[in-house]
Amino acid sequence: MYCKAGAGGAVRLVLAAMLLLGVGCSHRGTQQRPEFLAVLRFENVGPDPGADWMGRAFSEIISSELAGAPNLYAMPSGRLHALDRTFGVQPVSAPGIASERDLALASGATRIGYGDYVERAGRLEARLTIENPQSGKMMQVIAASAPVGDVLAAATALARQILPAAKAYDTSNEQAVRLYVEGLETADSAAAAPLFEASIAADPKYGPPYRLLARIKSQHGDAPGAEEVLRQGLARGSAWGALEDARMEFELAGFEHDGARQQRALATQARLDPCDPSTWQVLADLASERHDYGEAMIAYRKALAIRPSDPQMWNQLGYAAASAGELSGAMAALGRYETLRPSDPNALDSMGDVNLILGHLDEAERYYLRAYEKDHNFLGGGDLFKAAMARLMAGDVAGADALDKKWIAAREAAHDPMAAFRAAEWLWTTGRREQAIEFLGNFAAANERAAGQDAEARDLASHAYAETAIWKLLLGRRAAGAADARKAVQLRTPSSTPAAGLAQFLAQPGPESAASAAEWNARADRTFPNAPPGSAKDLMLGYALLLDGNFQDAVAPLQRVYDSSGPAQQDLAVLLGWAYLESDRTDRAAPLLRLNPVPPVAGVSPFGGFSFPRLYYLRGELAARQGNTEAARANYKLFLQLSGSTPLKWGEEKKARAGV
Repeated sequence: MYCKAGAGGAVRLVLAAMLLLGVGCSHRGTQQRPEFLAVLRFENVGPDPGADWMGRAFSEIISSELAGAPNLYAMPSGRLHALDRTFGVQPVSAPGIASERDLALASGATRIGYGDYVERAGRLEARLTIENPQSGKMMQVIAASAPVGDVLAAATALARQILPAAKAYDTSNEQAVRLYVEGLETADSAAAAPLFEASIAADPKYGPPYRLLARIKSQHGDAPGAEEVLRQGLARGSAWGALEDARMEFELAGFEHDGARQQRALATQARLDPCDPSTWQVLADLASERHDYGEAMIAYRKALAIRPSDPQMWNQLGYAAASAGELSGAMAALGRYETLRPSDPNALDSMGDVNLILGHLDEAERYYLRAYEKDHNFLGGGDLFKAAMARLMAGDVAGADALDKKWIAAREAAHDPMAAFRAAEWLWTTGRREQAIEFLGNFAAANERAAGQDAEARDLASHAYAETAIWKLLLGRRAAGAADARKAVQLRTPSSTPAAGLAQFLAQPGPESAASAAEWNARADRTFPNAPPGSAKDLMLGYALLLDGNFQDAVAPLQRVYDSSGPAQQDLAVLLGWAYLESDRTDRAAPLLRLNPVPPVAGVSPFGGFSFPRLYYLRGELAARQGNTEAARANYKLFLQLSGSTPLKWGEEKKARAGV
């Protein structure tokens, strides 16, 4: 099973392959894993509590100046404190050796730096100890001295004993640093904001407070204010803060939904701090989201060279390789995953997925069944359904029925209230459309009759009517679909409201008429106000336009959804490929129809009828247009075998029979 990590759901592009191949953490031509150094908050051992702020300043300055060091990743404090929810929030001004050591270890630190400082006799004296936490041995003890209050000079002197070529910090203004640090250590974001503003006023070219001030504004719902702060920060003209500029550029591009700018910003971050595995992983995740699988493979491999014991990243590399058409690379990555987690059935499930994606259906079925045998409860037994789908995609309906029957029995034994839906959805998926509608319609009516006394029955009836509404729309029965949608809305519960609302949206207008693209856009705006690009609004708009046969106008919203969807949503590629093909843009359709969608572990969704078995009809059409008669005939034949005797509203069965 594919599991996305670290991307926060944002849509971004990723850096170019040449750049990715050109940077790394090598030293003297050899590959070696970098050390992860966590510089903890220093302890003030002097008598003046007014100097406590310097404790955080030391760690911030040293970590920043070490960024980009060869074979060394200096972990910023923000990376450590991302685990505060797990370990509990500690006093932010407490010495790091007491409050941050566990965070550093959990973050993967292989070296921990802890220090102290004191002001006496007109001097600021600081000492830093670097320890190997695995052995407990002190690797290095260094000291520095500077005039009283000059934390910048003292911290830089320590950093350059670790790395003589350590870069300069983003500012030489002590007041700006103090205000920034006080903002960092203020728990109340509303109280922190004016401190960051004052830090910026003290040195308008100092980068870090801009980004954190923008983050606070965004958290308080002021997105325009956050964007303006970031623009000001990027216009500041600092000669020092290239890495900070890249971070601000990335965040600003996120507000503006500008994937290309995000790509450039992340590329800069990777170049300036190439030993940060998280940057490479985010790049890889974003490349996958953008369906740029070759680049994703490169970035995952960069991250895994630094952190090779991350099983989930090996899993993601496997999917990226499969989506790039490289089965051997996919299986090799998943083999590493299985080695790291030998008792985890997900490795076998993923092997099934990558084989299915690339059309090796017998192998896919075998891996799915092996995963199921390893753990019957994994994914709710969903590997049985996946195996059934692999058999069905190979054209063996009887064999697929037997596997699905076993899965439904397992769901019934687990008292799954949706088992009846799964049985009806299987009938629909295998072309027995009238049976599916009758079965689920009877189920809906029976639960509707019991709805007055049984809240669960009301919920099931609402869900069932929503699903039959969508099926009837797919068959061109708009009036009947609208009637079922109304029943779904009338019976809706908090759980069924989304499904009922979507059915009602698609059933407009009635009966048997079609609306213009402009009208559908207006309806989508009313139903999904303030929805971002690529969200449910665009998806439902795309479905509505496809239902009306308005393929040309369906391209734009479906393209936005596809660009946001990630590799786990390959069925969206089928929808977009359909829109392109029917708009006579064969060149755009071809790559979208290349891969097989991975079956969802919970069974076919109500919207599955839009893409399956249509995929085979579309492949047949594509092959016919490309002059490949044999491939066209084979795909048409499979489409007809899986379509049954009740045609969908587009008349594709008739066209496929003519092609055969």
